[in-house]
Amino acid sequence: MAFPESRPRRLRRTAALRRLVAETRLSVDDLVAPLFVREGIDEPQPVASLPGVVQHTRASLRNEVAALRDLGVPAVILFGVPERKDAEGSEAWNPDGVVQVALKDLRDEVGDDVVLMADLCVDEYTDHGHCGILDGHGSVDNDATLELYARAAVAQADAGAAVTAPSGMMDGQVAAIRSALDGAGHDQVAVLAYAAKYASALYGPFRDAVDVEIADGGDRKGYQQDPPNAREALLEVQADLDEGADMVMVKPALAYLDVIADVRAAVDVPVAAYHVSGEFAMVQAAAANGWLDGDAVGMEHLLSIRRAGADMVLTYLARRAAELLG
Repeated sequence: MAFPESRPRRLRRTAALRRLVAETRLSVDDLVAPLFVREGIDEPQPVASLPGVVQHTRASLRNEVAALRDLGVPAVILFGVPERKDAEGSEAWNPDGVVQVALKDLRDEVGDDVVLMADLCVDEYTDHGHCGILDGHGSVDNDATLELYARAAVAQADAGAAVTAPSGMMDGQVAAIRSALDGAGHDQVAVLAYAAKYASALYGPFRDAVDVEIADGGDRKGYQQDPPNAREALLEVQADLDEGADMVMVKPALAYLDVIADVRAAVDVPVAAYHVSGEFAMVQAAAANGWLDGDAVGMEHLLSIRRAGADMVLTYLARRAAELLG
């Protein structure tokens, strides 16, 4: 006698059958590669806590993006590591700043074959490690910071960014950036808002990669989201959409799959998720110890993020995943 519950098992019998009935698919088209470019170095510098990830020189960055293009990866997002930091993070909008010159290089190298995204924040550029101007009491002055973000957005667009991605979680940041871009003639530059960015413990390796240490043992819990709160994410997402965001992001990804699913159900714009440094590093460390198959687990992670509803995944696995997807 055939039991109804046998039906799914019959459809799992071969690899071809499993592919045929797969509900979720992972493609190279879904990948965005985060890349670091550092000022003042002659050779790429490995990031110890992110195995396989480096701080690029301008030349090695060009080579890496060309290789990603050839593998079919459609987008990269740049993070800068400047030689000079100050209280405002002024290198973030310097036309000759590290990300701006890297964007110009890449525009010459790959044109529109790769979507050039630029992270927009000032934490990599400030000497205190916060995402904005401090108010004299150790807290970020939200409104004063918006002007800095607007200047950085225009500088990135002038340099060739197709997408600017504000990650500071300042209230009103998308409206300020959209207004500045439109006023500078960059109405076609899109905004990918880090709309639901949590004050997570999973960012440690990233801060190593960008040489950021928050002053006086501080944190960003006052302006990034609190991990217990999921409904709050929908308010943040809707606020960014009301201000003109073209796409929205949830960060981190694996620890917030429920939030990704909720956002996907609530909005019709593209949803990104950031498979963050800590999520990547844990897999790499376990694989290095022979505790698991790093490739298999990494691909399972990316598939789970897509299954939760993300249209694109920012991941340090982008190059390896593209190679495996062939």
